[in-house]
Amino acid sequence: MRTCVATNSKLHLIKPLGFSLDEKYIRRSGVNYIDKCKYEVYENIDDFFARNKDGEFYFLTRYGHKPHTSFDYSDTTKNIYFVFGKESTGIPPKILAPYIDRCMRIPMSDNVRALNLSNTVAIMVYEALRQQNYPNLFFEEPHKSKNFIEESVKEESAN
Repeated sequence: MRTCVATNSKLHLIKPLGFSLDEKYIRRSGVNYIDKCKYEVYENIDDFFARNKDGEFYFLTRYGHKPHTSFDYSDTTKNIYFVFGKESTGIPPKILAPYIDRCMRIPMSDNVRALNLSNTVAIMVYEALRQQNYPNLFFEEPHKSKNFIEESVKEESAN
């Protein structure tokens, strides 16, 4: 959720979920961005595909044969969807098979099976945004002075 809020991305959640969206559970897990997160919940994968017919779908799987950087996500007029599976089992092969040419893998060593879900999401979202030159995102920290570092050092030296 934090990555989606930080990047102005919409989160699509497909049931069954491995967690509760009840506010008390979300707050307890430290996700204090729920009120700023744009998200939609789907009953199942068929519901997701039916309600997003205009999308370009890309699937992250350790069984993918192409690196995540081999695709072009630069067109900001397209609705791009990155599909991730459960951390424990991934995306079922029957969902992947029709999209085998859109299955990808983030390169990594043979010491782990896969990265955790939040890291994988962040890598993919920021790769797409990098190709789009980060539309509507700040390149400078918006809450502090542009010269925060220099001013802090100067103030510290004066004390």
